[in-house]
Amino acid sequence: MNKFKKNIRLLTKLEVKSPNVIKGIQFEGLRVVGRPDAMAEAYYNQNIDEIMYVDVVASLYERRQIIETVAEASKKIFIPMTVGGGIRSIEDIQKALESGADKVTINTAAVANPDIIDQGSLKYGSQCILVSIEAKNRGGWWEVLTDNGRQSTGVSVVDWVKEVQDRGAGEILLTSIDKDGTRKGFDLNLYKSVSADIGVPLIACGGLGSLEHIQDLLEVARIDAICSGAALHFNVLSVSEIKHFIQSLG
Repeated sequence: MNKFKKNIRLLTKLEVKSPNVIKGIQFEGLRVVGRPDAMAEAYYNQNIDEIMYVDVVASLYERRQIIETVAEASKKIFIPMTVGGGIRSIEDIQKALESGADKVTINTAAVANPDIIDQGSLKYGSQCILVSIEAKNRGGWWEVLTDNGRQSTGVSVVDWVKEVQDRGAGEILLTSIDKDGTRKGFDLNLYKSVSADIGVPLIACGGLGSLEHIQDLLEVARIDAICSGAALHFNVLSVSEIKHFIQSLG
């Protein structure tokens, strides 16, 4: 029997700081890598499975401009799209879904008000609610950070994963801040710890820099999707390379 999960999806995350897509290392040293409309269309034409739009300063400045970006994209991109950044209420979720998004991703607001997970999954279905978790290694445990890695919470990632599942989250995006943008490989211990007791799809993000990193990850953790930013944005790997490699693993 093949030990890997079947149908592992490939996503990209477009971190938007209006009007550009930006990318940094460990959430710092941000640099402009393109425009969200052009990049999303290019990835769509390369047959990526899903696209995630995240306004990385929405929580800081209390804005929702990313909704307009997704609304425009939905006119010519016909794969699942997720929108995040500044999603604070049921009304925000509804606006995002009405704009053409298939899911919303919630991080800061979910930690501040976990009831939004229950309310959102109850009203729109758990498949629409993706909880994003930013994990920081604290030497033996991982802490949940919010506000794009700017705010400590004191919350354990492992405990938070269990809670968001119980509250109705349909999917979890788990990003290693320590590995983000480094292209040096995934935090294998993090994903191994979390995936050991998870009942919803888990997306791994942070550290992809080679095809071998994917195999290393899949050998230790039960992963449903891989989200790539830097490796794709800077042409270290291509969508077709990654997808063909995953297929070669079975």
